[in-house]
Amino acid sequence: MVRRKTTGDRIFDAINYIFLGLFMFVCIYPLWHVLCGSISDPVLLNQHSGAILWPLGFSNGGYKNAFANPNIGLGFLNTLFYVGFGTVVRMVLTCIGAYVLSERNFMLRKPLTLMIVFTMYFTGGMIPDYLLVNALGLTNTRWALIVPLAITTWNMIILKTAFQSVPDALVESARLDGAGELTTLFHIILPVTKASLAVITMYYVVNEWNAWFKAAIYLPAKHDYFPLQLVLRELLINDAGSSGTSLGEATGVSVETLLLQKVTQYAVIVISTLPIIVVYPFAQKYFVKGVMMGSVKG
Repeated sequence: MVRRKTTGDRIFDAINYIFLGLFMFVCIYPLWHVLCGSISDPVLLNQHSGAILWPLGFSNGGYKNAFANPNIGLGFLNTLFYVGFGTVVRMVLTCIGAYVLSERNFMLRKPLTLMIVFTMYFTGGMIPDYLLVNALGLTNTRWALIVPLAITTWNMIILKTAFQSVPDALVESARLDGAGELTTLFHIILPVTKASLAVITMYYVVNEWNAWFKAAIYLPAKHDYFPLQLVLRELLINDAGSSGTSLGEATGVSVETLLLQKVTQYAVIVISTLPIIVVYPFAQKYFVKGVMMGSVKG
């Protein structure tokens, strides 16, 4: 028997729809604003103030100007390297570390876990980190963005819990068949916990794609190694510094260049965020299942 909705139920549903609709608008509108600004006419965009609900004319000059900047392409390739190679390194080390901590028969499991968790709450700080990286000779090298950040403790704890949720019978049967530790990990544990692996991989990818602060600290003399987000930051800061110059006061800079600055900023933001927005939906289906798998047991 289907229960009929009361007046209170309808009011509650209406409030939910209104709240969720407003929340969706708050999340989506900034993306829409930037997208519309990136394809707007530079003259109309500079004359406009306030919210942008639709493109102001049409122009692809911002994208042409962005791709004409060699730093954008180089930064994009650098980010792909940091995201691709760095994620592989992080996932391999995180999986191995989580597997060791999930072994119930490992004598040092508890003290080692406490030592690792301790680093989540107490760290040396930025200056000791820089001194360590510099002492290791990693400053101004690509390794400075990979080695110091090779493992995130929180992600390893999630994987550890997910590995512990694997039935002991699977692991014991594999070992009875002569499987070693690495064989058990890569052929038994990982296939069973692929949902959690997808979530942790996505965490690493998103974090690395948006990272710029570590690069600004560790790569001061290697602009060729800058990731895309740091290139974007410098571009926005430089454009913001020159945007205070009026068109009549511009010296050495063409009027067309000044008009294109704002639309180019929007275009660069779209270029830098579009890849991760495209990839995210494919991993989203694993999020709830993967996080829940890593939170059942402590």
